[in-house]
Amino acid sequence: MNATRFLSLLKTVRRRLPRQTVQTLRGQALAGDVDGAARGLEKILRKGMN
Repeated sequence: MNATRFLSLLKTVRRRLPRQTVQTLRGQALAGDVDGAARGLEKILRKGMN
């Protein structure tokens, strides 16, 4: 996954996340760690569904 695709995905779920979390994941993706940001988002969304 590239940064542009991740940011568009993040945009679709940002209403469900705290602002600080969105900013952290966005910054992580823009810094080049897109895989880490994607794993973090997946973990947060999975945790919220339980």
